[in-house]
Amino acid sequence: MAITAATKTTDFAGFLTPDESAPIFERAARTSVVQSLVQRIPLGINGQNIPYVTSKPTAGWVSEGGQKPTSKGAVGLKTIKPEKLAVIAVVSAEVVRANPAKFMSLLTGQIAEAFAIAFDLAAVYDKGPDGTAGGGPFATYLNQTTKAVELGTATQALGGVHADFNSALKLLVDDGKKLTGFALDDRIEPIVNGAVDTTGRPLYVEAPLEDTVPVARGGTLLRRRSFMGEGVGEPTPAGAGTYALGFAGDWSQAAWGAVGGISYDVSTQATVTINGVLTSLWEHNLVAVRAEAEYGFLVNDAASFVRLTETKVS
Repeated sequence: MAITAATKTTDFAGFLTPDESAPIFERAARTSVVQSLVQRIPLGINGQNIPYVTSKPTAGWVSEGGQKPTSKGAVGLKTIKPEKLAVIAVVSAEVVRANPAKFMSLLTGQIAEAFAIAFDLAAVYDKGPDGTAGGGPFATYLNQTTKAVELGTATQALGGVHADFNSALKLLVDDGKKLTGFALDDRIEPIVNGAVDTTGRPLYVEAPLEDTVPVARGGTLLRRRSFMGEGVGEPTPAGAGTYALGFAGDWSQAAWGAVGGISYDVSTQATVTINGVLTSLWEHNLVAVRAEAEYGFLVNDAASFVRLTETKVS
């Protein structure tokens, strides 16, 4: 057969498919901002007792030959209990074999993100994974604090944003508390960008980026640790209203733990509820991926935290 034109890749349109790249447009999986700030403790399946100081020994001045005063300290115990978080994802056996667009590779990262979102909603606001108030499993959470500071209330002449954050610090120190760090929503970034303290130094300094950009971005605010990420604050209301955009406080007054990590198991034989109907995986050639983890969270002193808010006028 005579050659009429050079052979091109389009001549194999039915045989050759484009190479598959890594999922570069997939958003990086969110990590927990709260877990980045709060100390982690070992957590067993039956929970963990955490001692806390209820009183401290005191010293006294003694005259020569005088009797030395006696004093003692005391501790109490608070219990942090694990609560189970789980999800089941169901895909066809064909999807597992073909792994289109690296779907199965993405699935584990998406599950880890779902767990981070659920944990932060519960630990901060006592909300369920869907945002339902009161849907969290933990007895204590950050939003139980009664302290709050609204951002944007101080005029520039009175210190602006720096004065607002300093007001949060004052609320804490006036109550005998400490400020060790901030958990900030992404929506605070435009507020702190370009803001300076009373000496002209940048108010917020972002930590140097690593090779892999962390989703919970670290930095310093008022020379304290801060982590900024998506979903730390409450949703912006449709109408007028005040909503939280983050928390400042003493993060040593909270603790979290996990019984191991996220465990995964796969089944083709189980029965799973799909769209409200029990469905046999084997009969429909389906594969179920079940993931679960057990987390505990405890706030020792809610008064050690300040809610950072913003008000929408309309």
